[in-house]
Amino acid sequence: MFPENPDAQLTRQKIAEALTAAGFPISPKTLATKATRGGGPPFRPFGGRAVYRWQDALDWAQRTASAPRCNTSEAA
Repeated sequence: MFPENPDAQLTRQKIAEALTAAGFPISPKTLATKATRGGGPPFRPFGGRAVYRWQDALDWAQRTASAPRCNTSEAA
C-alpha cells in the first residue's frame, strides 16, 4: 500500500493513505491544517497542490510518534 520508492512524490490524500497503512493514522485534513499552522511533514507546492516526498513524511511520522509505553500512566 505504501511506496517502495523513498523519493516518490505523493498528494496529500495519498500520503495520508500511505502513512495510515504504515501504522501512523492521519487524515488529509490534519495534514492540511499542519501545512498552514506548521508542525507537519515537509511538502512542495506543485500545480496548486501539495506534494510530499514519501521518505520525508515517514521520517516525520516516526519522529513525531511518542516512545512505546506499557501503560497510560507512564510519563511522556
